[in-house]
Amino acid sequence: MSTILPAIPSNCIVTTDFAMPHTRPRLSTDEMRRIALEAARTILIDEGPQAVTLMAVAKRINRTHANILHHFGSAGDLRRAMAEMMINRIIVEIGEAVLRQRETAGDIREVVDMTFDAFEKQGMAALMSWMILSGEHEGLAPILDAVHNLVEQLGEHRGAPLRQITQILVLSALGDGMIGGPIAEALEVPRETARATVAQQLQLMRGW
Repeated sequence: MSTILPAIPSNCIVTTDFAMPHTRPRLSTDEMRRIALEAARTILIDEGPQAVTLMAVAKRINRTHANILHHFGSAGDLRRAMAEMMINRIIVEIGEAVLRQRETAGDIREVVDMTFDAFEKQGMAALMSWMILSGEHEGLAPILDAVHNLVEQLGEHRGAPLRQITQILVLSALGDGMIGGPIAEALEVPRETARATVAQQLQLMRGW
């Protein structure tokens, strides 16, 4: 026996459209890592290195913890990859500035400011000190390797002791990035004093 369906009133609108669940775009492995590392860097600058966790990055880019874990393996590996990305960018900029100065005998203050900014404003000092204190010494490897490779690529120029200049510059920038502000305030000297002093010292060491 057939079933008789009730008639649909003529003033009713029938639709077969259904709301589809929101889907996130599928990204390649390289693109996913890039986005995650940029998010990690933002968290580092805004909240400090202790806040850079897999869960925090996943939440920042609207992904699952498992997804970020798949791409990085652990929070330590994530921080190490972030450090490598950051130092590679910084090294390129500093290397280009050094080559410009060699051509024009420019003021070394430009390189000093770039290095100090990387450690203070971009979070490199906080990240390195946190890695040392937390025992994540492997995370320092990309940073140290990048500095070494830059010195090797640039080579000596006009007798300037590049290795000693680099050592003083990096250690000064690291210390200033960690405690430069409070020290300047305690001694009642301008915040830029350390940069100016280091630039003057390195200019003398360079000799031109």
